[in-house]
Amino acid sequence: MPPQNLEAEQSVLGSLLIDKDAITKIADVLTPQEFYKDGHRIIYECMLELYGAKEPIDLLSLASKLDEKKQLENTGGRSYLINLTNAVPTSANVAHYAKIIRKKAILRKLITTAAEIHEMGYHEDDEVDRLLDEAESKLFKISEWFLKPEFSSIKSLLSEAFDRIDELHKEKGKLRGLRTHYRDLDRKLAGLQKSDLIILAARPSMGKTSFALDIARQVAAKEKIGVGIFSLEMSKDQLVDRMLCAQAGVSLWKLRTGNLSDREIPGQE
Repeated sequence: MPPQNLEAEQSVLGSLLIDKDAITKIADVLTPQEFYKDGHRIIYECMLELYGAKEPIDLLSLASKLDEKKQLENTGGRSYLINLTNAVPTSANVAHYAKIIRKKAILRKLITTAAEIHEMGYHEDDEVDRLLDEAESKLFKISEWFLKPEFSSIKSLLSEAFDRIDELHKEKGKLRGLRTHYRDLDRKLAGLQKSDLIILAARPSMGKTSFALDIARQVAAKEKIGVGIFSLEMSKDQLVDRMLCAQAGVSLWKLRTGNLSDREIPGQE
């Protein structure tokens, strides 16, 4: 039996029927495809349609919508809809029930994907690199689906903001972001902030790559934080050579031409 929780599905549907505002808590995070039982999926689809049309989600409207789609009897009829309203005493836990449904859906998707990857393992004539990319892509899609962002309430965001402001007030002068170790830049930006997209622009051959690499080197070496570097114009060897020379304080030209002195070569006297 695949992972599923029919009680959680019934509880979600029942919550939506007894509370007209409950749909706003889950409409953007729970999709019909995540329901295991086909009848529940169809009912939830109709509920979302009613919600999108700004119509009430109640027994009468839902039964009418299902009947219009000729799905009322296939989903258990009016008696089943009435039973759903008795499945939960309150809608307070609707978001929790929705998370249970999503978790079970993810587990089912993992099982399906694992079977597909297992089958790919027998494709001996295919390129291994292509198979690995395809397998990774399948797993990434599941992760992307599971980690889709949810709406945050202004109440919770304000509480976090006040805590953050209070902490900054107590630690005056402390950078809120990550140090670049360029004093003037850190002073203007208050450090590199989380989620910021920073674009470094200048004419060709003005040192953009060198500057970006040096920030990466400073953060990695002095802040002890891992840094990922993607470059479309330099090879990994060129990038490493530049950072090594900057860290050691030696000439890049001397390294490239082999003119380093014994003192400048690690392990040499």
